[in-house]
Amino acid sequence: MSDQPITPASLRGAIDLSGLAKKPARPTGGPRASAAAGAPAAPGADQLVREVDDVSFGDAVQQSMDVPVIFALYSGARPASRDHIDVLAGVVREYAGRLVLASADIDVAMQIRQALQVQQVPMVLALVKGQPLPLYAGDQPVDAVRDVFDKVLEAAAANGVTGRVPVGEAAAPSDQPAEPEVSPLHEQAYAAIESGDYAAAVTAYEQAIAADPQDEEAVLGLGQVRLLQRTDGVDLNEARAAAAAAPTDVDKQTVVADLDVLGGHVEDAFVRLVDLVRVTSGDERNAARQHLIGLFDVVGPSDPRVKKARTALMSALY
Repeated sequence: MSDQPITPASLRGAIDLSGLAKKPARPTGGPRASAAAGAPAAPGADQLVREVDDVSFGDAVQQSMDVPVIFALYSGARPASRDHIDVLAGVVREYAGRLVLASADIDVAMQIRQALQVQQVPMVLALVKGQPLPLYAGDQPVDAVRDVFDKVLEAAAANGVTGRVPVGEAAAPSDQPAEPEVSPLHEQAYAAIESGDYAAAVTAYEQAIAADPQDEEAVLGLGQVRLLQRTDGVDLNEARAAAAAAPTDVDKQTVVADLDVLGGHVEDAFVRLVDLVRVTSGDERNAARQHLIGLFDVVGPSDPRVKKARTALMSALY
């Protein structure tokens, strides 16, 4: 990644965090929830600068529907990368509520780290209307940061995102009903994901589905965790080279499809597997088909890309 700032030109960027954003928020009483972006702030708490993780990231995405969110990644193992977050916090406060800052430690937020394929920290994006805008990686001087933030506000205004967070006053009481409690099995799954124990998370989600087969969040969560499990430790370049050398090898092609979904290239993954179904037969064809259907569960059945891929799959089969 370049150390030069990137001027955002569009709200539809190269990164797709929809899978992470769909995850339901944890109850505010859960572990680490008090630091989450979506947790209610205590009186006097900072409304402009929040720490998020894999679970609370969806709340930052939701907030970006109203107010542009600067999203910064750092590594707790590299204190110098955290210093730039402090710089960003200072600049964000200059905008008097027109911007907010959400930061995440990639040593804790492993799903975000994998989804963004983070290669350098600090790494800074903007979230506007639920869409990510890559901004820059590496330290930047304060004046350059202000210039980038001004561009973010321009892009946000062009897309109708002009809200402001009240500064120095209590937030208005919400008329929205309290969110439902998250089930203990979902809570177990979240805790297991945070600790990197994907097998335990799979077990918790499977138990949730057994108890309620209509639990769509559990189905989605199970698909996402299995994806993380399959791609854990896989080298992207090696996987792509192996797939290019064996275009009809189901195992090699499905690995790259998994990595594409994880990296936000959902349509590329679906096209790859639909094409694989077309050129294979028997057990191999069925394996490719089943893997594609499993990825549909990861992305979510209502996603238009899933609907399009289902039509393409039917055409490939018949």
